[in-house]
Amino acid sequence: MKMDLTQTQTNLMINAGMSLIGFIVCFNILPKFKEMFIRVNLFGIDMSKQTKYKVPEAQGVICGAVFLVIMFLFLPVPFYRHLADGNARFPHHEYIEYLAALLSVCCMVFLGFADDVLNLKWRHKLFLPTMATLPLLMVYFVNFNLTVIVVPKPLRMYCGNLVDLGILYYVYMGMLAVFCTNAINILSGVNGLECGQSLVIALSVLTFNLIELSGDSHAAHEFSIYFMLPYIAVCTALLYYNWYPSEVFVGDTFCYFSGMTFAVVAILGHFSKTMLLFFIPQVANFIYSVPQVFKFVPCPRHRLPKYDSKLDKVGMSYTKFKSTDLNPIGRLIIKVFRTFRVLEVIESDEFVECNNMTLINLLLMYLGPLHERTLVIILLTIQVLCSGVAFFIRYQLAKVFY
Repeated sequence: MKMDLTQTQTNLMINAGMSLIGFIVCFNILPKFKEMFIRVNLFGIDMSKQTKYKVPEAQGVICGAVFLVIMFLFLPVPFYRHLADGNARFPHHEYIEYLAALLSVCCMVFLGFADDVLNLKWRHKLFLPTMATLPLLMVYFVNFNLTVIVVPKPLRMYCGNLVDLGILYYVYMGMLAVFCTNAINILSGVNGLECGQSLVIALSVLTFNLIELSGDSHAAHEFSIYFMLPYIAVCTALLYYNWYPSEVFVGDTFCYFSGMTFAVVAILGHFSKTMLLFFIPQVANFIYSVPQVFKFVPCPRHRLPKYDSKLDKVGMSYTKFKSTDLNPIGRLIIKVFRTFRVLEVIESDEFVECNNMTLINLLLMYLGPLHERTLVIILLTIQVLCSGVAFFIRYQLAKVFY
């Protein structure tokens, strides 16, 4: 056990060192690629600024590429003892897990960049992560095929201690990948938010892994740390340039890359339920966004907060539509949301106007117009506080139910 602990520490130190190099590389090359992206028309205009200069898009592809290079170079490290000792039994199942995880992340970096270039439709955003998860699910099926969940204490008299979900468990894991990929994407629109929330989640996952590293699932959490350290490194470098006032836009590539990285470690690290706890703001934002995401209420292509150039602040953005365009479900949703005071609705003779249903607009509804940097700091503070709630649920409240 002592030898294994020493080996683990050595591997983690090598991984941390390579991650530091990855941060330095990413930090230095991001500015050098800006003009290249602008020359091929991969740029956007920051709508929340008085100066309308060109900002390079899809910079998440650079971070994804640096991350993958780090992971490819690190690949022999956890297995070098087995490679050096011809008599040792090589852990093929662990090696295949590592490769499948990298394949899924690599697929999502590619598909995310394709989305940034081709501007894919929403149905593709749901379909592609599912396809990219298939190698991961196949490896899970071959290596583990554990589909049993522990039933909470209040329900055990009805369901027993354990329930085998069978194929539904694989459906759940596939949906987890789709959710993680898109949840970060729909909670966005202000400088630093995509990177910031992803970095907080990654640091929360890393903290959880370190706490559990001495437990029964040592190998699974060690595997997760191997992915989290390089991810945190490249994410931090990108956040520096994406922070207000942003010099680069991360693009859908970063959201796809981040979501799949989190899904990979959650599935193969066997802590998918805990991972969802770190996504509390994203879950809340998704639930609030459901009426527009699924077209019960008209949804504009962009739901960015509205910029006021006179005040240099951002406020709520609105969607405007004819009252006759709403189906009965849409009318019911607006009525319920309005009753609970989570939606501002302006009605006229023919048109209805309501704020876009995002956590950003909901916050602006209660706090009023804010400077963009202040808004992001508040949102990231909420993210940190929710991580604290997640740890409380995981280590204290869970004792009541399990």
